[in-house]
Amino acid sequence: MNMKVEGSSLLLRLILGITFFLHGLAKFQGGIGNIAGWFDSIGLPGFLAYAVAIIELVGGIAMMLGLGTRIVGILFAIVMIGAIFTVKLSAGFMGNGQAAGYELDLVLLVMSIHFAVNGSRLWSFDSVLSKKTEDEKYISG
Repeated sequence: MNMKVEGSSLLLRLILGITFFLHGLAKFQGGIGNIAGWFDSIGLPGFLAYAVAIIELVGGIAMMLGLGTRIVGILFAIVMIGAIFTVKLSAGFMGNGQAAGYELDLVLLVMSIHFAVNGSRLWSFDSVLSKKTEDEKYISG
């Protein structure tokens, strides 16, 4: 892959990671128990609030570091699909004046799918780890 593509993927990876990290952090700072109660009130099991918050917080850090980028991308995509179909879809694409729409969620979903499919190599732990694996294969083979 050329440097321009890798550079733009790095920028997207960092912004996606920061965005999810801050959303996860806000869930814990605002009282994760309150979020769990809200999940219950919309018909979702409350424990999912903890799972979502951990995926966002830890996954955000991992995405910024480029660690497990494909796996984190899949987890983020699952979270975004859940958010769109359980909460945001009824408000429409741009929102309805009372609730935000799903436009941001859709952008985050597509970014997440990009990383699930393509990964990200520039300045990532994934590239360091895959390099070690390639070296080990070469030495042992």
